[in-house]
Amino acid sequence: MELPKILISRAEYIATENWDDYAAGVSAAGGDPVEFTLSDFQRDNIIPDAAGIVLTAGVDINPGRYNSTPHEKVSEWNDDRDVFEIALIERAILDKKPLLCICRGAQLLNVWAGGGLLQHLENREPHRARRNPTTEIIESGWHDVTVTPDSLLATITGTSVLHVNSRHHQAITKHNLAPDVKIAAIAEDGVVEAIELSVPSWVLGIQWHPEQQEMLSVPNLEAGSKAIWSSFIQAATSGGLKHL
Repeated sequence: MELPKILISRAEYIATENWDDYAAGVSAAGGDPVEFTLSDFQRDNIIPDAAGIVLTAGVDINPGRYNSTPHEKVSEWNDDRDVFEIALIERAILDKKPLLCICRGAQLLNVWAGGGLLQHLENREPHRARRNPTTEIIESGWHDVTVTPDSLLATITGTSVLHVNSRHHQAITKHNLAPDVKIAAIAEDGVVEAIELSVPSWVLGIQWHPEQQEMLSVPNLEAGSKAIWSSFIQAATSGGLKHL
């Protein structure tokens, strides 16, 4: 049987992000990862047919998209990437294909739906990545999130609490949530960690990184990583609809 083709977005180079990790998550769950770059899109503005779409992490979203002036800690964004990945969101929604939005992807999903963002988390803990003073390696923060009952995420994970990694300085909150977006998971400090749309298709935005080995390689973290990839690919092979 032919594996479902999954488009995975790729734009600017980011030292702490590895596109191959997203591809590995798709492959391990039974999908065929297909790189779709900003350059590919700009060449002819055509999005190829696929069974599902993954939006990846990256630079900040232009605050102008949610009618805000830039915070002093927000100085880099990519308008072309915003246009590119909004087109991917709209294609997935229109075609009723499963859509997994990770980190920046989740934030863009909320902005696209009419919401905004908290532009900078002043308190580093527990959300922002940090540099290990001994090894100089960029390390994740870690914290628990409470899963909303009766959500798609609850169905996928089968649990009410997930322990997840964290590498973001911006956030979705209850105050900037888009009107038709539902909270699927939230941190103790009120940061929204996962969102869903009120649509028939499988659409999930998560703030953490299920593609990273630090999530995939630890058995008690599989609900927040392997289970999500497996459900996404299952949806891609069964017409894109969510099963609650």
